[in-house]
Amino acid sequence: MERSEQIIELTKALALFHIKVGKIKKDASNPYFKSKYASISNILDEISTPLTESGLVITQFPDLDGLVSMLIHAESGQFISSNYTMPVAKQNDPQALGSSITYARRYAITSILSLNVEDDDGNGGAKKPTTNPTPSAPELPWLNKDDFNKASEYLRTGGKIEVIKSKYRISAEMMKNLLTITEKL
Repeated sequence: MERSEQIIELTKALALFHIKVGKIKKDASNPYFKSKYASISNILDEISTPLTESGLVITQFPDLDGLVSMLIHAESGQFISSNYTMPVAKQNDPQALGSSITYARRYAITSILSLNVEDDDGNGGAKKPTTNPTPSAPELPWLNKDDFNKASEYLRTGGKIEVIKSKYRISAEMMKNLLTITEKL
C-alpha cells in the first residue's frame, strides 16, 4: 500500500462516506457455484453519490500483472493506493483477462472502502459444489469473520497458527491476514 504523507482529510472524508453509504446488496447470480454476489455495476451505483458527497474519488487501472486502486480526497489530493495481483485463468485470452480485471475491481473497491457487502468471505466460491460428497471424515468449517477475530486474539496471546489450521479451513486471504498478525508479534 502507498499513501500520501498526510491522510487526515482523506480519513475524515472516508468517515463521512461510511455514514452515507448503505449495505451493498447481492444482485447477481453465479450459476456454477449456485451463489449470489454484488456486481461491479451495483457496487459502483451504490457508492457513487456517497463518494461524491464526501469529496472522494476512486480510480482503478490495470498495471502489468495487477490492478492499481486509488482512493483520493479531491480537495486535498491526499490518497491511499494499493496494487492487487490478478491471476488469469487462461493466458493470452482477452476475455479471461477482462473477467479477472472485473473480479479484482469488485474486491479491491469493497476492500479499500471497507464496504459492508452481503458476502460469505469468498468461502462459497472457494470450493466447487459436489454432487456426491464422500462420507469420510467431516469437513472442517470455514474460518469466518467472527472466528477470525477469535483466532487473531489467540495468536496475539501466544497461540500457534497450526492449531487454527487444524480446526478450520482457511481461505488464502484469511491466511494472509493471520500470517500478517504473526509477523507483527
